Amino acid sequence: MSLFVTLTTPRPPFDSTLAIFFQIERDSIYTVSYPEGLREYEYIPNFVVRGLHYDVQKALLMKIDAFHYIQLGTVYRGLHPVPDKEVIAMYDGCHVPLENMSDFYGKSSHGHTMKQFMDIFSLPEMNLLCSVNDYFMKHNIDYEPVHLYKDVKEAIGDVHVKGIMYRAVENYISYGEQTHAVLKKLYEDGKKMFLITNSPFDFVDRGMNYIVGKDWRDLFDIVIVQADKPGFFNDRRKPFRRVTDKGVLHWDRIHKLEKGKIYKQGNLYEFLRLTGWRGSKVLYFGDHIYSDLADLTLKHGWRTGAIIPELRKEIKIMNTEECVHLMTWLQGLTGLIEHMQVHRDPASQAVVQEWIEEREAMRSQTKDIFNGQFGSLFRTYHNPTYFSRRLSRFADIYMASLSCLLNYDFQHTFFPRRTPLQHESPFWPEQTSAGALKMPFIPLQNHN
Repeated sequence: MSLFVTLTTPRPPFDSTLAIFFQIERDSIYTVSYPEGLREYEYIPNFVVRGLHYDVQKALLMKIDAFHYIQLGTVYRGLHPVPDKEVIAMYDGCHVPLENMSDFYGKSSHGHTMKQFMDIFSLPEMNLLCSVNDYFMKHNIDYEPVHLYKDVKEAIGDVHVKGIMYRAVENYISYGEQTHAVLKKLYEDGKKMFLITNSPFDFVDRGMNYIVGKDWRDLFDIVIVQADKPGFFNDRRKPFRRVTDKGVLHWDRIHKLEKGKIYKQGNLYEFLRLTGWRGSKVLYFGDHIYSDLADLTLKHGWRTGAIIPELRKEIKIMNTEECVHLMTWLQGLTGLIEHMQVHRDPASQAVVQEWIEEREAMRSQTKDIFNGQFGSLFRTYHNPTYFSRRLSRFADIYMASLSCLLNYDFQHTFFPRRTPLQHESPFWPEQTSAGALKMPFIPLQNHN
């Protein structure tokens, strides 16, 4: 399914698709004798956001910022928030040490106690973990959180192995008219295109026929299925193997990757040798920051693009009158506090304290505008989220959909924005305002 999130928009309403995944995953855990009462739980739309961390040993779901600090008010045990005082007591503050954070690929392994949920299809998994935790707590059932996490993880893996979600791909995705237009535009411009996916060919073929058209294979120079990413980018041992449309495997050695043929497994090093496609001339798109993009940008110097469907919703919210007003006044209020705190007389300090309390209330308001439990995917109050930090590290550009490329010609250059560092003056136009305190002004922009 990750492939089709990269190429097109999921079928609206997408929450119903995620609800189906939740039900399948929920029903799968009964193979390890979980209580029947769990069937009463349904998928909760907009309960969680992507990029959250889960403490496997404490069974806590939380949001962490780019500097490993927990955002208080976003820690949940089951379906209910944990009081800030309890969180501070459990973690001896709000900071999570590096050795406890998730590993390079966001997983909890080799001593790491945190798991980060990066895939858009991890939303049902987080819902399921919270639901099971909630059931056990409601019924005063003593349980081991580590076993619960592993059981849910295995149930989800079982769903993938059995191919349950592969049976009716048309139910989950929309016809991609704009996707076909992008691919055709690239093809007609002479760009070389390749597809690397972990999904089996029959699933890929059905989905691509639906969203792109029966001529989809004509647009791609190389098609690789069941690639086993991210292992594909690191493991040199697996050779390519040709597979027919019917799934029949060939045994011959691969000396060339040819258009019109389907290849299975393989590895990136062999891909580079056979194609010669290296370095910054290659732009690779994916929707999973770790599995798709991290190794390519760090080890191989490819340019990378991340597909973040949630951008549509976040940008829409950002441009509402309420959000613009809150953010503008929040920044203005922060500037006032910063400048007035030097006055130590009681009257001034009383006013500053009122402003501080108002600022704290407004910070909570801005969080709730995006998501009542966890806020924006990209920010923890003023800091970037851990998700946002990893996104900016591993992706050169990011967008809501591949179809966004239709707004640009192929000579367009995306320049990074120069934002002032802490020691720099905001002297360039977009960072200054006419205000006496020179506080940043946030313009209302139209995003199509």
